Amino acid sequence: MFELVIKSDFSAAHNLHGYKGKCEKLHGHNYSVEVFLQQENLDKFGMLMDFTILKALLDKILSEYDHKYLNDLSDFKELNPTAENIAYLISQKLRKKLPETIKIKVCVWESDRTGGCYYDVV
Repeated sequence: MFELVIKSDFSAAHNLHGYKGKCEKLHGHNYSVEVFLQQENLDKFGMLMDFTILKALLDKILSEYDHKYLNDLSDFKELNPTAENIAYLISQKLRKKLPETIKIKVCVWESDRTGGCYYDVV
């Protein structure tokens, strides 16, 4: 199994509805995002996928969130904007653009020590 990874980031504000604690109040993060792709085979160039293409796909997705109040976005009308849900949504948006043979894992870090991941395995 081959795997590649890219990293990116975005900044945004959010608060968690129905949660009792610090995160129920409006606050922000400098989020760090890691995308891992896995596949059994490489292409004729010896790549799972061109980094430039994957980076462009991720940058387009993250531009929807960057410097926004996440709670106001349609993606979070029914989901709390947790690291886990952000990872899930990024994964689902990538899934629409990638071949089904590729397994996707997305990790979203709210700080150097806390984050959440989602595995989209077909």
